[in-house]
Amino acid sequence: MKLTSTSFADGGRIPGEYAFAVTDPVHHVKLSSNRNPQLAWSEVPAGTKSFAVICHDVDVPSRPDDVNQEGREIPATLPRVDFFHWVLVDVPPTTTSIDAGAYSHAVTPRGKSGPAAQHGTRQGINDYTNWFAGDHDMEGDYYGYDGPCPPWNDSIVHRYVFTVYALDFERMPLEGRFGGADVRRAIEGHVLGAAQIAGTYTLNPRLA
Repeated sequence: MKLTSTSFADGGRIPGEYAFAVTDPVHHVKLSSNRNPQLAWSEVPAGTKSFAVICHDVDVPSRPDDVNQEGREIPATLPRVDFFHWVLVDVPPTTTSIDAGAYSHAVTPRGKSGPAAQHGTRQGINDYTNWFAGDHDMEGDYYGYDGPCPPWNDSIVHRYVFTVYALDFERMPLEGRFGGADVRRAIEGHVLGAAQIAGTYTLNPRLA
C-alpha cells in the first residue's frame, strides 16, 4: 500500500491549520483550526473489506513533571510514549481518500461526539480524553481527530504517524467507547496491508 497527503510532506512539518494549537507570543499557545489533514491511499490488497486510520504521536513525555512549566524544558533523554490523536474505523473498501477538514474543522471543548460518524464509519476516543480529565471547561470524551499540541517547552520536535490499515473484516469487532490501543489489539491477525506517513510539529519557538 501507499499513503500520501497534500496537507504535508512525509517527514515534513505539519501546518498549524491541522493542529490543535499554534504558538502565541503572550500565552505560549492558542487554539488553532484543528482540521484533519487530507489522506489518500492506493495499491490496496485484494480482499480488503474495510480500512482503519490511526494517528499517534510517538514522542509524548512519559512523565508530566516538567510539561508546560515556566523556566523548565523537558529533556530529550526522557522516555517517550504514544498519544493517540485519531482513531477511525469501518471505512468502506471503496473509499481511498479523506478530504482535509472532513472529520474535524475546529476545536470542540469537551470533545466531538461519537462513535458514529459519516458514511457508516465510527471513531474512537483520542487521548485528549485523559489529558483534559478534571478540567472543568474541557473534560469529556474526545472522539475523532484532534491535532498536535505538544508541550511548548519540549526540547524535541514531535513526530505524528498516520497509518492506514487494510483489513479482512467489514466492521471492527468493538462496540461503544474504544481507543487506539483497543483497535490495535482487535486488528491483530486481520491486517492485509498497511501504509504510513509521518509529519513533525513543535510549539517550542526555539525549535520552530
